[in-house]
Amino acid sequence: MKTYSKSAGDLISALGAASPLPAELLGGKAARLDELMRAGLPVPPAFCLTTELFERFVQDIDLDTDDPPAKVRETILAAEVPAEIAEAITAAYTQLGRPRVAVRSSASKEDSDTHSFAGQHDTILDIAGEQALLEAVQICWASLWSDRAVAYRGQADTGSIAVIVQQMVDAEAAGVLFTRDPISGRGDRFVIDGCWGLGEGLVSGRVTSDSFLVDPLRREVIEQNVRYKVTRCTAVGSGQSELVKVEEALRNLPCLSKEQLLELAALAERVRDHYGTEQDIEWAVRDQVLYLLQTRPITTGTPVTAPKNPYTDPQAPTVEQTTFWSRMDIGEIFTGSMTPLGVSFAKYYQHNVHGDCVAGTGLRDRGQMPLHMGYFQGYVYLNVSYTAHILSQSLATRDQRPFDKRFASEEIDLAEYRNPFGAYPLGLPWLRSTLFWIKTAGQELRDAKRRAQRMTDSRRYEYDRARRIDLSNLGRRELHDEMRRRLGYFHDMHVGYMPYFLNAFGCYGVLEQLCAAWLGDAGPRVQNHFKTQMSNLRTVEAAREIWELAQAARSHPQALAIIQTGAPSDVGVRLRGCEAGQAFWTAHMEPFLRDNGTRAHQEMELTHPRWIDDTAYVFQMVRRYAEEGFSIEHILGTAEDPHGADAMKAVKRLPAAKRRAVTTVLSLYETCSTLRETARLAMITSIWLVRTAVYEVGQRLIQAGVLRSADEVAYLDFDDVLRYLADDRDPREIVSRTKLEQDRRIFQNYARLPAPPLSIIGEWDVTKSVRPLPEGTRLPGLGTSPGRAVGRARIVEDLAWQADEFQVGDILVTQYTDSSWTPLFAIAGAIVTDIGSMLSHSSIVSREFRVPAVVNTKHATRLIKTGDLLMVDGDRGVVEVIEG
Repeated sequence: MKTYSKSAGDLISALGAASPLPAELLGGKAARLDELMRAGLPVPPAFCLTTELFERFVQDIDLDTDDPPAKVRETILAAEVPAEIAEAITAAYTQLGRPRVAVRSSASKEDSDTHSFAGQHDTILDIAGEQALLEAVQICWASLWSDRAVAYRGQADTGSIAVIVQQMVDAEAAGVLFTRDPISGRGDRFVIDGCWGLGEGLVSGRVTSDSFLVDPLRREVIEQNVRYKVTRCTAVGSGQSELVKVEEALRNLPCLSKEQLLELAALAERVRDHYGTEQDIEWAVRDQVLYLLQTRPITTGTPVTAPKNPYTDPQAPTVEQTTFWSRMDIGEIFTGSMTPLGVSFAKYYQHNVHGDCVAGTGLRDRGQMPLHMGYFQGYVYLNVSYTAHILSQSLATRDQRPFDKRFASEEIDLAEYRNPFGAYPLGLPWLRSTLFWIKTAGQELRDAKRRAQRMTDSRRYEYDRARRIDLSNLGRRELHDEMRRRLGYFHDMHVGYMPYFLNAFGCYGVLEQLCAAWLGDAGPRVQNHFKTQMSNLRTVEAAREIWELAQAARSHPQALAIIQTGAPSDVGVRLRGCEAGQAFWTAHMEPFLRDNGTRAHQEMELTHPRWIDDTAYVFQMVRRYAEEGFSIEHILGTAEDPHGADAMKAVKRLPAAKRRAVTTVLSLYETCSTLRETARLAMITSIWLVRTAVYEVGQRLIQAGVLRSADEVAYLDFDDVLRYLADDRDPREIVSRTKLEQDRRIFQNYARLPAPPLSIIGEWDVTKSVRPLPEGTRLPGLGTSPGRAVGRARIVEDLAWQADEFQVGDILVTQYTDSSWTPLFAIAGAIVTDIGSMLSHSSIVSREFRVPAVVNTKHATRLIKTGDLLMVDGDRGVVEVIEG
């Protein structure tokens, strides 16, 4: 039996109580907490299992730390904690009061001035009881040899590890504070990000957060961006946490009051002054008391200058200062802010697919791919100037003005705009391009319907094939080949889809011009009427199919009972767990998912689960549609169109030649729109196929220790995913944890800023993204579906979490919508969005369902609160708060 000069109890230190111990015994994190407590700062009570205690454990179990990391981890986790050590730990736990605790690693090199090791070693939250505590301690000890920690430190020495056992703060609100602005690098303003619940939700990017800027010298909150917060992270015991809904009354409120912000800033000043360097501080609030959970030096260096335009490569100053950019109507798949994975996948599309899409629309000269698209603050922008230049090689789009007008939002003025790329030069190249366009247009007229059918057939085949394949059983090389196949299909479906998209877009533009030129004031009403008549849009058909699914459930009482009870997220599991439910699933759910399961919110964002990945939203809508009194008329929108008769009278009054021109263009537009929506399902299915392969790579990177959880897939670079599949090297040599953390931080920094403008000419200063909110209760916007409606507002930020809250007749208020939102339109009283245009999804589908819509209000989700009584006037483009 081994003997030691010190007892195990002597190797455990109550932080802030006894004489200070050297940092090498406490580890970086514990040493800093100890210092904060001694400085009188509010830190939850804690004790530290020193590195000496760990080394005692290593000796007692005869651990060979030179073994491979996996074997060292396995040995630590399998060992029984020696009796003396276990007794000392439980005695310290008893002295702490045996509360629920957070067990945190504190490696000797952690939170240093050069390496933070943030997230590389384990933290186990909400532990209670002696045995659970001992197991959590072993997990933290073993994490010194986790694959991610080994990859992070590279060739550096392993060092040792201490463990903090700290009273758990079941936070009402939590977050981080930076004493230097991570975007601008300014040290005269503190950046505070916060959320309801545990800070784990904010760090992982799983919840929406508020952002604040505080001037520490003037003791003033100089800026705040309060978001609508639907979910929070909460501890559920045994080291587990989960997302739950935020109480509705709190969703619009800031998670910190002004007084708390100033108090937190004052604490941060003390921490910064104590260490003499800029700090990254984690904080929490419980029972109105602020706690500091940990602090570390900011190790990211001086931030680079924030870009002022979406160009990825430098251009001539005159080009950068005069280029017209827009994210209006560039396809629902690119609508909102995107994660690093989403942006990198968009770049893959840009450089590997978009050129063939351009050629498929009849443009012989594809141009320079880097110039077609740009990226700004996590948003994808179309280079309207360069695209208009390339389009001008076609006879049909020689005039750039209609194209420019289509993508111009109210933030810009086209009066003085001049395209820096000019028009495509006339001469022999232009003649060749014109002949190529005529040839391609002829082929498109002959093949459009047949191609749409081929795309539908291929979609079903590829879906069925993918459902039969278990990607986890494929070797790395086999998965590489499967990804190549799926990317080939992704390429072909986008090339096949693009002509329908642009042809529908062009036909509507021609229709708009004809109505404006020949119908005067009646023109907008005629356009709205024609839009309303196109009830064959595939997105509306999805709502009909959910209604039919609900009616099928009503004829299967046992299945309906399962659907209507319990959490929507586990309805699928419970259905398949009984004979009657399985019969319903096979007969009705599987066909529905085969036709609609690859839909999602903003499909090009690979992190967004599809309906087949998460059926909760579908079952929430089935619950609503299965209610008594809800008929198919709600879905089909068969109410009389008040502008229909006037619109048709206006067209009939036209001279015969003009009347034929309008009806011909309308017929072409209807045909192109129908084919577009049919082909779109094949296109989004191809994205789903790529998504499933990416998440299989994510699972393998988790197993290899490169990623901590599936949440971190969002911060991967798509090119790294492809390199992993094409290479046999250790994944830690391919995927950089440092780059992953940098991309995560950049993404979170962008998330705290208001969205940049829909359209930009030249450059945009990121500081101008913060715009003052309009005063009063009247919000102007763009009326895109006629009529007036009065009802209660329902802010919807997260569709999957909130669909069950939406009541028939509620006015939907959200940032923007896409095809995955369509079933909600069938029960909405009106639609209000922050962004949008006449051709955005929210506008088109509102006209389909004949509900008033006002889009592009800019601030609706920030000014309106759930429960406000609203009047939505789709004719005038106005939203008024009648009663708050």
